[in-house]
Amino acid sequence: MALYFLPTAHPFCVPSSPSLSLATQTHLYHPINCSVKRQLTLCKAVNQSSVHPPILTKRGLSISFLTTFVLSFAGEGSHAAILEADDDEELLEKVKRDRKKRLERQGVIKSSTKETGYLQDLVYKLSEVGKAIENNDLPKAASVFGSGTDTDWVQKANIALNKLSASPEEKNEVDTFNSSIVSLISSVAKNDVESSKIAFVSSASAFEKWTSLTGLIVQLKGL
Repeated sequence: MALYFLPTAHPFCVPSSPSLSLATQTHLYHPINCSVKRQLTLCKAVNQSSVHPPILTKRGLSISFLTTFVLSFAGEGSHAAILEADDDEELLEKVKRDRKKRLERQGVIKSSTKETGYLQDLVYKLSEVGKAIENNDLPKAASVFGSGTDTDWVQKANIALNKLSASPEEKNEVDTFNSSIVSLISSVAKNDVESSKIAFVSSASAFEKWTSLTGLIVQLKGL
């Protein structure tokens, strides 16, 4: 059997047997058929890949999640920065308002020398009453009060307290002091030692808290 090799651009013939007649059948092989088949295979592969969605790997999911997290964090960070800036601005405004009020209060106190003198006298009188009650000497305490709530130093102290009180907290402490001082005078007049001690502590505490709120605690002596 003889083989004849021809260029690939042309078909080649392979005789089936030397004994066959001139009408021997020949098998033609066309290389182009292979390329066409190969192209069809490639086209099928491409079509299949287009039908099925891409497979997500763990690495791809990790990268996607990380990207989303970073972008989300960046957005929240910007929002938080804006809120923080607003909070800082509000805090700054509050500090300015408080400072303005404090300066105004200091100006009122400095100009109220007479009222400050009334309050200093109140400190001295309460100190005398406290010592007398501590020694169970209620007659001595009664002599300090004199005519009770109508005594001069009590009236002047009440005037000063009302004039120098600005905030609701300060006014509330003034009310507490006034009610406690009335109870103290009544208990001393009744010669009730225990009630006098309780009322004195209440009066002194309310006055001391008021001086802390107003800032007078640093100016008054004996507190």
